[in-house]
Amino acid sequence: MLVGVLALQGAFREHQKALKACGVNTVQVRKPEQLDELNALVIPGGESTTMGKLLLQFKLLDAIADLGRKGMPIFGTCAGLIMLAKDIIGSDQPRLGLMDIKVERNAFGRQVFSFESELDIPPLGAKPFQGIFIRAPYVVDVGPGVDIWAEYNSKIVCVKQDNLLAAAFHPELTEDIRLHRKFLEIVNIEPKCI
Repeated sequence: MLVGVLALQGAFREHQKALKACGVNTVQVRKPEQLDELNALVIPGGESTTMGKLLLQFKLLDAIADLGRKGMPIFGTCAGLIMLAKDIIGSDQPRLGLMDIKVERNAFGRQVFSFESELDIPPLGAKPFQGIFIRAPYVVDVGPGVDIWAEYNSKIVCVKQDNLLAAAFHPELTEDIRLHRKFLEIVNIEPKCI
């Protein structure tokens, strides 16, 4: 089993570290031909407008969107959540458009307003999850097939739809690998966490 981590920008190495802690092999993805060998893909945070342009430039946008529509599990965090959304308020930027969600970019303010907060994420169990929000988006609206996994101050910050999982925060910047483990369950990979 192999999980790709989109490595055009953002905290891709931190996602690889979290997945390695779950006993999973990973590869940094920068070319369309690398997608063929993957069982799943992680799209890290970064700057969503730049990420969309790079996905087009590297001919990855349509290839990833096609795989997502065919059922490949994809986990997007922060900018990755924005890339998965069908609708981005006030933006026509390139995106994968796979999740039936509407998102607001930089919804909590500029980088100086970044923060951490404990989140209740019931699919992960009773223990709170430390959410790290950096110029984070949030989900304004969801379609009927989308499960809401977490909210912060009544704002939706974690969602799941079929083979897709998205978080407005950065789980890869914590030592808590429960969200990565849960994603691997979607992929049908039994985590062997160390």
